[in-house]
Amino acid sequence: MLPWLLVPLTQYYTFFNVFRYITVRTALAGITALILSLILGPWIIKKLKKHQIGEEIRDVGPESHAAKKGTPTMGGFLIIGATIIPTILWADLGNTNVWLAVFTMLSFGALGFWDDFLQIKKKKSKGLITKHKLISQIILSALVGFIFIYLGIHGDFSLQLSVPFFKKWAPYLGVFYLPWIILIITSSSNAVNLADGLDGLAIGLTLISVTAFTVISYTTGHIEWSGYLQIPYVSSAAELTIFLGSMFGACLGFLWYNCHPAEVFMGDTGALSLGATLGVVAILIKQELLLFMVAGVFIMEALSVLLQVSYFKYSGGKRIFKMAPLHHHFELSGWSEQKVVVRFWIAAIIFALFSLTTLKLR
Repeated sequence: MLPWLLVPLTQYYTFFNVFRYITVRTALAGITALILSLILGPWIIKKLKKHQIGEEIRDVGPESHAAKKGTPTMGGFLIIGATIIPTILWADLGNTNVWLAVFTMLSFGALGFWDDFLQIKKKKSKGLITKHKLISQIILSALVGFIFIYLGIHGDFSLQLSVPFFKKWAPYLGVFYLPWIILIITSSSNAVNLADGLDGLAIGLTLISVTAFTVISYTTGHIEWSGYLQIPYVSSAAELTIFLGSMFGACLGFLWYNCHPAEVFMGDTGALSLGATLGVVAILIKQELLLFMVAGVFIMEALSVLLQVSYFKYSGGKRIFKMAPLHHHFELSGWSEQKVVVRFWIAAIIFALFSLTTLKLR
């Protein structure tokens, strides 16, 4: 919005020409989001405490987590607001990619809110029934998927799948792109939700993934760089960098209040929306297979749960890990909460750096 107002002023002062540049607007969006997070954080935490919106700690978790009971949750509102407001201020609002990312964040945030609401206000310890939550995620993902298919039919989105390490092999999926989109968005949403179990863990991992995708998005939307790296060029992806810059600032600001000991938790309101948004961003920039590498720690967390549940069921009660998700296994192995979080961050940085190298290894 602001570029529409500021760029025309270039005829009077050449300085205003800087607001044409993606890099400048991405930086400003990130700074705006960070400032909003830091300013609104105490107010939101106060409101959550006032309305007694506190975390319910399940009995099956580590005993050390009992002290977290009552910590304000639904802090995802802060992340969502601090992402969308700067996006509206600094991005080109005529860009379809931006609105798809915003819609995904809002819709999955609403689903997460309903899950949190049932858990906290309605005193349902698990919130939404797992099956109902999964069905809702699939429906929302399908809705986003139909938009992609529509754009693909009209030539505004490629229905070819970009494969890392391969220069020319890009299989055309056509309408079969729909189940692929549903799988990516639903899986990503659940993966972040499963990782949200320690102070600062999920938001820190998201911050690292967003940083990697910001670089990839800008590269994908740059015709010379994408040509040099031989990755799919998506002209509208460049504007998505502003959205990712906002998301980066919002996550960084939220981490200020979520680091150990956490003053607020993101809840499903934040976790479901962040995960789904990472998924849809990967699809928009044609790097959904790379998502499995960028978000490698999230994938390990989700796989640990799948393996634990499956093995427990078919082995007659035996376990692979001391507790799933994976971060709880290391906690029960004697690692402090802070050590688990920092080491998982380090692993995420390694995954993110390796994912960036694949842009050239083709």
